[in-house]
Amino acid sequence: MTDIGFTLSSEEHHPNDLVEYATRAEEIGFDFLSISDHFHPWVSAQGEAPFVWSTLGGAAAATDEIDVGVGVSAPIVRVHPAVYAQAAATTAAMFDGRQFFAGVGTGEALNEHVLGDHWPEHEVRLEMLEEAVEVVDKLWTGEQVSHHGKHYTVENATLFTLPEERPPICVSAYGERAAKAAAEFGDGFWSVGPQDVVKTWEQHGGEGPRFCQLQACVADSEDEAVATAHEKWPNSALPGELSSILPTPTHFEQATQMVSENDIAEGSILTTPDAQQHIDAIQEAIDAGYDHVYVMQIGDDQDALLELYREEVLPSFW
Repeated sequence: MTDIGFTLSSEEHHPNDLVEYATRAEEIGFDFLSISDHFHPWVSAQGEAPFVWSTLGGAAAATDEIDVGVGVSAPIVRVHPAVYAQAAATTAAMFDGRQFFAGVGTGEALNEHVLGDHWPEHEVRLEMLEEAVEVVDKLWTGEQVSHHGKHYTVENATLFTLPEERPPICVSAYGERAAKAAAEFGDGFWSVGPQDVVKTWEQHGGEGPRFCQLQACVADSEDEAVATAHEKWPNSALPGELSSILPTPTHFEQATQMVSENDIAEGSILTTPDAQQHIDAIQEAIDAGYDHVYVMQIGDDQDALLELYREEVLPSFW
């Protein structure tokens, strides 16, 4: 069985609005929520970047049954893994018996460079992430932990607030090397768009929940949706590793000057109000091997997608 989720986009919305969207998504019938963890938005037009753990506290209090995941945090530079362990454990405890998914990844300079730390190359960040997960695992036992590793030090630390069940740590990957690593030290898999790397993860022993995000912009017309997506989310069309290394929204705005509306129209964002195309995209992700598929609505009009899914998309998967 595949769970269908809704994205709380931290880059575009005030935290109080995100809490409201969480309650709407639960009422409509989504199975879970995913929320992004950013210090900066990608571009200034997006306009927001609230602290994810505070927002999730509000969502926990405002909802009753819906599951939630953070997709994804990078507990390697800006946030020490011991602090991440406490934040995620407290959040999971606040959801009180509901499933909480701890999505983690190697991050982007956009968010992680803000304390002035060196931004390592991906191979080093992946090594750091593996050690960070080790630290989190130790702290989630509730035992006193001292850890003296290559990248992190923890002295005499004990977490007293823990959820009843340990959350699965789902590791983000977009390439073969990261997918292999995710299979080695993660409890699940996280990616954007149906990608074959989930097969690599499975072939190397990966087990657990598999998350896939789909990006959409539902509007009255496809032209309107393309224009909105081009204004609010041009970063989706940037090639290669630019999204991992550009340090500020200004740099993203400079880079996305090369992105046209045609690039958006021909890219991976669903810009159609046709429910069947959304159903087909979700089914494609399911066929690729994902058991948690969640959709993000780009732009201010979140109701456009929520209503489409309430009336036509979600019922087709019930």
